[in-house]
Amino acid sequence: MTYFDLPFQADELTDEAIFAAHEGGKLAVTSARPLRSRHDLSLAYTPGVARVCTAIEEDPSLYPRYTGAGRTVAVISDGTAVLGLGNIGPQAAMPVMEGKCQLFASFVDVNAIPIVVNETDPDKLIAAIAAIASSFGAINLEDISAPRCFEVERRLDEMLDIPVFHDDQHGTAIVLTAGIKNACKLTGRNLSNLRIVISGAGAAGIACCKMLLEAGVKDIILLDSQGVIHPQREGGLIPVKAEIAEITNPRRVTDRSQAFDGADVFIGLSRGHVGENLLQRMAPKPFLFSLANPDPEIEPELAQQYASVVATGRSDLPNQINNVLAFPGIFQGALNAEARSITPAMKLAASEAIASIVGEELAADYIIPSALDTRVAPAVAAAVEKAALAEQPASQRNA
Repeated sequence: MTYFDLPFQADELTDEAIFAAHEGGKLAVTSARPLRSRHDLSLAYTPGVARVCTAIEEDPSLYPRYTGAGRTVAVISDGTAVLGLGNIGPQAAMPVMEGKCQLFASFVDVNAIPIVVNETDPDKLIAAIAAIASSFGAINLEDISAPRCFEVERRLDEMLDIPVFHDDQHGTAIVLTAGIKNACKLTGRNLSNLRIVISGAGAAGIACCKMLLEAGVKDIILLDSQGVIHPQREGGLIPVKAEIAEITNPRRVTDRSQAFDGADVFIGLSRGHVGENLLQRMAPKPFLFSLANPDPEIEPELAQQYASVVATGRSDLPNQINNVLAFPGIFQGALNAEARSITPAMKLAASEAIASIVGEELAADYIIPSALDTRVAPAVAAAVEKAALAEQPASQRNA
């Protein structure tokens, strides 16, 4: 395994150290080429720059080659669903957006710019993002609350000819699917035979559900704060849940406790709690993916007593399902291929690339690579680029 990690002690996370690491912001804009002479200045700015401007005006296809837009991602949030903090607003969300941009800079050859928008109305938020999209090669939506996030992503993806990717949904789904695949490989189970319970029907829960179905899972029961999601639920369902109800819960379970009967996998994407009484109803040696952070839905010690494989959202425990395994390579691969969207095939390719890194070292406490494994981003980028090019029409590939 290849890392760029250094020894770390939890007591190093003092307030003084944390605030010092953020003071003045965590990003800087630097010139890609030196300006040491009048000649350099004349090439980079006036009068030389005018030649490039007129060339792009005459042939817009030159834009990504002769500007940085084609290698730059906008990381955009309205601050309505930040980490475990909730709706803290755009300014308070900026440190997270800067951190996301740092991850791009550290893992792949892609620039990223943090942008926070003081607008929560979906129509106005979409309009604001669309208005600035021409400055970027791709859009990374971040920390936008559900169910608004589904509409924002869908409509922007339809409107724009560059990739739009809501990482809270798809990054989690991609890494989770890689972990489930490797857990199956380790234990001799088959994806198509799994019975899965997902607790949490927000952005990540819905996306994980859809991706697992794409990967071949056939039996998923989705739970929210009101219980099992099914078409006949009293009080009705919002549109996104009504849609998911039609493709899940094939046994038409309606009781939350019964959802755990014989289940092979639990996936926690909520702040709920799962006690021992429910674990006892599951199939022997299940997979327990309790991803709430910092407090998992199932206490780690209890999970170890019942599970064959335990995964978490925490960095201090094995098998962390961390989005950083996915999004840097996904964006690099999409940009390399000049893709216009990020498709299900590209997401599955990313998931398979992440799972493949583990290789012969596969073990119960190592079903997913470390977030700091430097092999992951290049492997994901290559897989996503290959998948994107395979889907492109010949006219676009040769453009």
